[in-house]
Amino acid sequence: MADNDLLPPEGEDTRIVDLRSALEERYLAYALSTITQRALPDARDGLKPVHRRIIHAMRLLKLDPGQGYKKSARIVGDVIGKFHPHGDQSIYDALVRLAQDFALRYPLVDGQGNFGNIDGDNAAAMRYTESRMTDVATRLLEGISENAIDFKPTYDGEDEEPVVLPANFPNLLANGSTGIAVGMATSVPPHNVAELCNAALKLIHNPSAGVEDLVHADLSAPPGPDDLVRGPDFPTGGQLVEGRAAIVQAYETGRGAFRLRAIWEKEEKGRGVYQIVVTQIPYGVQKSRLVEKIAELLLAKKLPLLKDVRDESADDVRLVLEPRAGTVDPIILMEQLFKVSDLEIRFPLNLNVLDKGTVPRVMSLADALRAWLDHRKIVLVRRSQHRLEQIEARLEVLEGYIIAFLNLDEVIRIIREEDDAKASLIAAFSLTDNQAEAILNMRLRSLRKLEEIELRKEHTTLSEEKGRLETLLGSEKRQWGEITKQVEALKKAYPMFDGSGALHPLGGRRTTLGDMPTADTSEITSAFIEREPITVILSEKGWIRALRGHTNDVDEKGFKAGDRLKLALKAETTDKLLMLTTGGKVYTLGADRLPGGRGQGEPVRIMVDIEEGQDIVDLFVYRPGERRIIASSNGYGFVVSEDDLIANTRKGRQVLNVAAPEEARLAIPASGDMVAAIGQNRKLLVFPLSQIPSMSRGKGVRLQRYRDGGISDLKVFDGVTGLTWTDSSGRTFTRPIGELTEWIGDRAQAGRQPPNGFPRNNRFSG
Repeated sequence: MADNDLLPPEGEDTRIVDLRSALEERYLAYALSTITQRALPDARDGLKPVHRRIIHAMRLLKLDPGQGYKKSARIVGDVIGKFHPHGDQSIYDALVRLAQDFALRYPLVDGQGNFGNIDGDNAAAMRYTESRMTDVATRLLEGISENAIDFKPTYDGEDEEPVVLPANFPNLLANGSTGIAVGMATSVPPHNVAELCNAALKLIHNPSAGVEDLVHADLSAPPGPDDLVRGPDFPTGGQLVEGRAAIVQAYETGRGAFRLRAIWEKEEKGRGVYQIVVTQIPYGVQKSRLVEKIAELLLAKKLPLLKDVRDESADDVRLVLEPRAGTVDPIILMEQLFKVSDLEIRFPLNLNVLDKGTVPRVMSLADALRAWLDHRKIVLVRRSQHRLEQIEARLEVLEGYIIAFLNLDEVIRIIREEDDAKASLIAAFSLTDNQAEAILNMRLRSLRKLEEIELRKEHTTLSEEKGRLETLLGSEKRQWGEITKQVEALKKAYPMFDGSGALHPLGGRRTTLGDMPTADTSEITSAFIEREPITVILSEKGWIRALRGHTNDVDEKGFKAGDRLKLALKAETTDKLLMLTTGGKVYTLGADRLPGGRGQGEPVRIMVDIEEGQDIVDLFVYRPGERRIIASSNGYGFVVSEDDLIANTRKGRQVLNVAAPEEARLAIPASGDMVAAIGQNRKLLVFPLSQIPSMSRGKGVRLQRYRDGGISDLKVFDGVTGLTWTDSSGRTFTRPIGELTEWIGDRAQAGRQPPNGFPRNNRFSG
């Protein structure tokens, strides 16, 4: 297509453009506008444009901390009219957040009236509330009138607004920021300014310091005035449960998440009854919605350990949780609530900010602090240069005044008699244009002898200040020394502790650091399950179901045609079941997830991935800390802890290594000190349990030697009580260890024929 084809026809104002290129160009412009003008904060002052414009408008309205309040509607109106042509509600919402002490760690606006609360209630209308700046906001503006930063034209070109604020406060990290742009987002948690100052001072003294050097070494120690960064410090407190390694990694990459929990305590009520009181909730969680969520879970019977929840909060947070009974472990109850409610959250870290106000970049903690310090150095140089220019201009005028006082009569004569007094003064005394203009504008009351003394004193003072500024501007080391003084002054203004040694109400750390939870995961999981007795039924063909209650009567009609009972065991819904297959694998089943006993159950193969050609050998209840002997058909085996049999996936855990045609045959409780083994050849061997090694996986050792056949059964017993067995009629026989002398030997021997009366099926259980 020729260029002429794109031009509009004669007399028309339309033209033909390529749709794809037009969309790309316009969407890119929109995306850049969203990223730079709305969603991402500037790394230097930590502000988005709307917040910067609000603070600037309040400065123009002279709403300093010591002045009176003004209506929020007045501030919003000025922001809209001069700087930010958007909806008044969006601007007011931004203003409200700057005033909320539960949203900002160090509020920038001092609000008077209803500015919302932690329950999620909205602020009053802008016509009812009043605002002024806080000390933090004035620190952000410090030096703005001294050429510390650049200004740019406003949207209509009628006024100017700051590109960035001087920021004598590490606002990005101290107050944090969140935002969603096009294709990118930011999430910066708030931090303690005293810790940030300590880290900044370390970075000044050691510019090559990394994140590892800026994070406090011992996070378990109590807070101190010289602490480096311990992690986020949220305005609503809470407890950070992250290890130092995870915190360092998040700060190094600029991406990660921090696990934040509510603060709770156990409150005794007497007679073995207690209640749990939550005094701090995680940052950003609405208290009313949190209580509603817990109440919903309670009504849905998903919190069997909890009886009731109620909100007794006034100005402080006080959520009361009543356990189901006084015997409920409070740690297990709270771990359960942490799992299912917003009493525990993961606050994301995505330090994606505008580097120098233009380029979005994910920074590390060290990068963010360095960006602020570099900005402070630029501000210092610009303010110093501005002051130096003012001093030089004043010194020029003062020198002209002194000349005038030394030649006062002649100056008066020239002014009275000459037609062009200015030119005559310049010619007579070699004055500059500014000096002559200043002399001509001098008031008559200044023509006192005392004034000359004051002028010479002022000239001396300014000359000394000029020398200091020139030295400062000529030495980068002195510049960093001056910034060090500023950071130390900021740390002193927001100390960690007050004069009495208690945490400072604004500067003290609010978020504590705790250890990772130590409660048993299995106990926490079982706390979600209503504890009920069940009888587990497993058929020969692998169908499983759970009958309610403990029963010994199993209806044979509850099986499919050609199928029958394989085993039945008594358990509870909170139990885990371990299942051994012929391939030597152990699978884990949750008793609460078994199908009910009204039908014929379900095939166990749809619950776990049993390999083709393998059958079920045994099913038993998992008992933590207990041990079992796992044995193969050819008589090899070992002792294994039941803790090592737990499988966390459907694929199970390979425990006993077997090769065809051998297969896993037995999983016998190892409670005792002696082992009795009987083979299919009807030979019995008794030997000490200590001769079998303990392993977590393997083939094991030979338990009994056979010429033909394999192992039939095993039994572990106490030598003190003797060996017992049950025949097919249900009768129990016991042989004391003294009567078993001829069968006692060492592991791997062949054994001898069992005593008279031993079951013909070669099983100890009849």
